[in-house]
Parts: sequence; C-alpha cells; structure tokens
Amino acid sequence: MTKLTPPEDCFSMEALRAEIDRLDCELVQRLAVRAGYIDRAIALKQLSGWPARIPERVEEVVMNARAVAAGEGLDPDLIEALWRQLVDWSIAREARVIREE
Repeated sequence: MTKLTPPEDCFSMEALRAEIDRLDCELVQRLAVRAGYIDRAIALKQLSGWPARIPERVEEVVMNARAVAAGEGLDPDLIEALWRQLVDWSIAREARVIREE
C-alpha cells in the first residue's frame, strides 16, 4: 500500500481527489485479494462437503466488520450494508462453482 497524504495536508480539490482515487484503487486491489481467498474457500468447502452459505459465518463476518467500523469511527450500519452485499456476492461466486462441479 502506498503512503497517502493526510486529508488535512491536501490543499486543493485536485490533490484531495488524487488521494481519493489512489485509495479507491487500493480498496479494489484489496477486494481482489479477498476474492482469491473466496476462491480457496470454494475448494476447501468442496473437500469438506460444506455449502456455500454458512449463516453463522455470515453473521460473524458482518459483526466483525461492524466492530472494526465502530472502532474506526465509521457508521456500522453503512459498513454492515456494504459487507452484506460483499458476502452475498462471495457466496454467489462460491455457489456457482460448487454447483457446477
């Protein structure tokens, strides 16, 4: 990850937007890494005979994200909504493969 200029050190909208764009790029790159872990979960779930959706784990992941958000001063409800969408996408990705093989 690159070192970002702190928001208070951005003295123009152009500088601020450049940092936001840089951060957005890093977020997408980290989500791509997460998707790699989801791909590995597919293989491990297949070996274990587990379903794509494990409700207890879904709730654990979402509650973990809410806790981190609260600790960072972010709106936990917003993070929960984002994470539920991310988890649903991940489960759909797993389910497509698990059903196909």
